[in-house]
Amino acid sequence: MSKKTKKRQENYFCISQNFLTSYETIKRLLRITSINSNDHIIEIGAGKGHITGLLIKACRKVTAVEIDKNLYERLLKKYEDAKNLNLYQKDFLVWRLPCSKEYKVFGNIPFCHTTAILRKLTESENPPVEAWLTMEKGAAKRFIGKPRETYRSLMLKPLFDLKIAYYFHREDFHPKPGVDVVLVHLKKKTKPDIEPSKWCRYDRFISNALQNESLGLRRMFTNKQLKRVFNDTQIYDIRKDEILYVQWLCLFRYYCEYVLRIK
Repeated sequence: MSKKTKKRQENYFCISQNFLTSYETIKRLLRITSINSNDHIIEIGAGKGHITGLLIKACRKVTAVEIDKNLYERLLKKYEDAKNLNLYQKDFLVWRLPCSKEYKVFGNIPFCHTTAILRKLTESENPPVEAWLTMEKGAAKRFIGKPRETYRSLMLKPLFDLKIAYYFHREDFHPKPGVDVVLVHLKKKTKPDIEPSKWCRYDRFISNALQNESLGLRRMFTNKQLKRVFNDTQIYDIRKDEILYVQWLCLFRYYCEYVLRIK
């Protein structure tokens, strides 16, 4: 085992081992999802198997990934008769996602690896059609773009719809976490808001525009262009105004058409 992998495993356990133990809470969560008997569900961090057991009953196929060897062996014994369950004792961050066919994800994920897990799912060549992930509320708001859009939220939204689907009580977990926790729902858009051929250009645009509290925008347009695009998008003060996602799309499209002269 490499030092890097060993350190990652240690981080999983020393920071984010908070298990959902209430079956009523888990059932409530599954009821608000679209998970059904036709689905292949990938569960990130099966833990003690409380969620796994209900997924087995609800879905056509369940693939559960658990990094802890002892928990994995307990799961093997607990669900040895489950014909629709595949178990893997693996670090999810290095485990291979399906390269084809649709799947959904449900995960009570370690908070210290929220960004890495989210990037793995959303930047995959075959991302999930939907995902439900537990995460710290502050991180969730940043990904969703509240109170202001962030680089990460603006890179997610062209491809996925995001929302907070459920607010947990800290007592729903054992041990009780020291932060507020929510369930975030991601749904892949049928048609992305940014064409694949323009994705790298969009990435550079957002990175440059967000510099110095979005004042980077002023270096990307002439004064005349900036006045026109701000008027069209109803942006009046880039330091104080919340620039909405749809306004960012308008800014990028204007930049392509009038600055880069690309339609």
